[in-house]
Amino acid sequence: MKQVMLYCRSGFEKECAGEIQDRANALEVFGFPRVKNNSGYVLFECYQAGDADKLIREIDFQSLIFARQMFAIASELESLPADDRITPLLESLQELEAFPRCGDLRIETPDTNEAKELLKFCRKFTVPVRQAMRGKGYLFNKEHSKKPVLHICFVKPGHCFVGYSYANNNSPFFMGIPRLKFPADAPSRSTLKLEEAFHVFIPKEEWDTRLASGMWGVDLGACPGGWTYQLVRRSMFVHAVDNGMMADSLMDTGQVKHHQEDGFKFEPPRKNVTWLVCDMVEKPSRVAQLMGEWLIRGWAKETIFNLKLPMKGRYDEVLEDIENLKYFLIENKVKFKIQAKHLYHDREEITVHIQVLSNISPH
Repeated sequence: MKQVMLYCRSGFEKECAGEIQDRANALEVFGFPRVKNNSGYVLFECYQAGDADKLIREIDFQSLIFARQMFAIASELESLPADDRITPLLESLQELEAFPRCGDLRIETPDTNEAKELLKFCRKFTVPVRQAMRGKGYLFNKEHSKKPVLHICFVKPGHCFVGYSYANNNSPFFMGIPRLKFPADAPSRSTLKLEEAFHVFIPKEEWDTRLASGMWGVDLGACPGGWTYQLVRRSMFVHAVDNGMMADSLMDTGQVKHHQEDGFKFEPPRKNVTWLVCDMVEKPSRVAQLMGEWLIRGWAKETIFNLKLPMKGRYDEVLEDIENLKYFLIENKVKFKIQAKHLYHDREEITVHIQVLSNISPH
């Protein structure tokens, strides 16, 4: 297997390609990305057989910013006959020397309007394919969350890529996208950005301790309160900082203190803040610096913030801002864990999460 497929947001194929190229080079896996603009995916072509498996094993998926999913391609099938698509799928796997027995099946499409028209077909196709794959031993008879995932990605009618990912190094979500419902009482749709960030960055089993009721949070650039809403619904108390007005529904909870101040000048009245969140429309380097200052001063224990991207040089800007922030924290002896993702609900921005650690070395 010599190809890796990565899903991404349509229009961000070049950023995804640049990132996988850098990661492959670091592992001394040589190859090149195939990019089709606005396709919603990137194919990385390795020169050596077996290197695709090496990439999906050794690249930490959580550390990829622009990829929503990553899997090794076993075969590409074009012009599948409409009356029998399953037989060619099975035959393509039978020709392989090694294909892992999988614990789950996902029949997906890239996240584009053109490809998404196939989703209804993908859902109907899943049941007969699952039965056939189990019959031939490519799938366990029952779903197994710790075994590899079998991916079939249709990019056009009758044209698909078949492959696998490892359960401990992939996105657990269908198409790499958490399915979230917009809360009717939320002040703005931006609330989904923070909710998705919680799902992506914080293990569900840690929510009770890290997103606990009674905690204090600060929301910089809070108006009208989309991100504050996510903290309030988890029974936290929030300092909402913005010169604009907050939604009355949030103020009526009694959990929000509104500070009509500049987010870059605000200082928390008490040093009991756990969460700092920020979705300000500012230069990314300036926001990253501000987040670093809060963590260095011990004003917050965890932060989630957005970095708005320029029209050009988006990948370079992201790398520079994150590396500068890491250096700033390390220089000031802050131990931390950092993650960054171009989330589904992000557009021209990425979302960054930093957790301050007490007993683990920074990385």
